[in-house]
Amino acid sequence: MLGVNTAPPAPLLLVQGDEELLAARAVTAAVDDARAADPGADVREYEGGVLTAGEVAEMLSPSLFGGRRVLVLRSGQDAKKDLITALLAYAKNPDPDVTLIVTHLGGAKGKALADGLRSAGATVVPAAKLKGDRERIAFVRDEFRRNGGKCDEAAASALLASVGNDLREIAAACSQLLADTDGKITEAVVARYYRGRAEVSGFTVADAAMIGDVPGALEALRWALHVGVDPVPIADAIADGVRTVAKVASAGRGNPYQMASSLGMPAWKIQRAQERSRGWTPEGLVDAMRAAAECNAAVKGGAEDRGFALEQAVFAVAAARRTGGAR
Repeated sequence: MLGVNTAPPAPLLLVQGDEELLAARAVTAAVDDARAADPGADVREYEGGVLTAGEVAEMLSPSLFGGRRVLVLRSGQDAKKDLITALLAYAKNPDPDVTLIVTHLGGAKGKALADGLRSAGATVVPAAKLKGDRERIAFVRDEFRRNGGKCDEAAASALLASVGNDLREIAAACSQLLADTDGKITEAVVARYYRGRAEVSGFTVADAAMIGDVPGALEALRWALHVGVDPVPIADAIADGVRTVAKVASAGRGNPYQMASSLGMPAWKIQRAQERSRGWTPEGLVDAMRAAAECNAAVKGGAEDRGFALEQAVFAVAAARRTGGAR
């Protein structure tokens, strides 16, 4: 029996996308909704690649004991043609006491199932991987907002630099910060919390190199390597620092908030890049980008001494700023 003011769960739910965390959350939320409507709901899970068409009738047939049922079909893109046919036939007239949840990675594989469920009126929950800084920053800020915290763009970006792009790690980091602070997350709070962490050190190296502070860059680099930081995110941070300054510098001076849309990056990042672009010439930035690319190739290509390759990149970037690309 439905609770007071509880709407019946959607009979068909398509969770489409390749971001594991978002898909898992969507499935969990749907199951929770069903259990809110009927605490005794029977929840069962199946795999699209192993479920057969013959099992569908039994899976979807009315229960002798009544009550709501939740059927989760994972990896719907792996379903075979006969299974897709059976599921789409059911989707034309779904049982109101059954919630059928299908997860699908998206893409061409198994597209007929996803398209058919959508045409049958399934509720679609997008779960695609986040692309670019904007979407990830929005995700971080929403994580804090949903859990009663507050986080600005600069803090969100600093957190991403600290933990990387894996959404599960990002969500865990947000949860930990909320637990260990008053919920008001600033860039300074993130820096204090993650001091000495891998990617923060990488961006510290990049920032110092971009303003010509070789001693500061080398100190941060050597500390990061000393505590076991993987050189790859440091090389990525150096390359990102150079690219960002080059992109902002080529756009000319202007209001960061007005430039944000055309450059595809947050205003605070543009403002910081404008500050770091002072003293650079276009020729110097070309040299710095070349040095960053060579560093990336060495670090990711298995150079014998990746630490040395990073140190050489620091010297080369600082030299490119100092000489302005002069030969």
